[in-house]
Amino acid sequence: MASSFGVVGLGRMAQALLFPLLEAGLVQPGDVRAAVASEASAEMLRQAHGLNVATDPQAAWSAPVVLLAVKPQQLEGAAQAAAAGSGGLLISVLAGVSLERLQRLFPGWQCVRAVPNTPALVRAGLTGLAFAQAVPAGQRRWVEQLFAQVGEVYELPEIQLDAFLALTSSGPAFVAVVAEALADGAVAAGLPRLLAQQLASRTLAGSAKLMLERNLHPGELKDMVSSPGGTTIAGLRQLEQAGLRSALIEAVLAAAQRSRELG
Repeated sequence: MASSFGVVGLGRMAQALLFPLLEAGLVQPGDVRAAVASEASAEMLRQAHGLNVATDPQAAWSAPVVLLAVKPQQLEGAAQAAAAGSGGLLISVLAGVSLERLQRLFPGWQCVRAVPNTPALVRAGLTGLAFAQAVPAGQRRWVEQLFAQVGEVYELPEIQLDAFLALTSSGPAFVAVVAEALADGAVAAGLPRLLAQQLASRTLAGSAKLMLERNLHPGELKDMVSSPGGTTIAGLRQLEQAGLRSALIEAVLAAAQRSRELG
């Protein structure tokens, strides 16, 4: 790991990556130089995690590796603050912001686009990576190893990152809505709320595990549990009539398009 690790914008996505690394001892709290927008947020993070957090980003930009996790509309301001740094490796998790734009705004830095997702908090994340041409092989491996600590890593052509984001970063919210709706249905059918929520989450987790470990196509799992004239096929008919499949497809497409617009 680098001798110090700068974080500019320690919001939810940056925390989803950083906190598991801290818990695993791969990054030491004293090595983190973080910058946030408000003093209240800085004080909370200092008290809760023992981190070196400030509202002045200068210290963060002096680190040899910086994780850039500000809002896209704050990008220009971050670039102005970065000009005081000496350059190094810049890992951006900003949705939609291209490598070409990053390299133009941060000319002294070697830029990486990363698309992690929130299951990184429990080390079950998925991260898509795209590297600027100037990033050497050794640093590419280091970045891959960094994100591998919190889940699986995929190096992709940059043109595919918006779709990757829509599926894997927005996807947990879509899955959460499905889980909540399944639990609501179970409550309507007579189960207690807490039990229904636990069973809905475990059903989704178990189904995903079965498909992955048995290398099943989703349609195969659907057919495995759909007997003629049975309960499952009756429920599936309702899902088709309600347009669930189309709604999920359009949700992913909308998220991908929004990622492109943010860039």
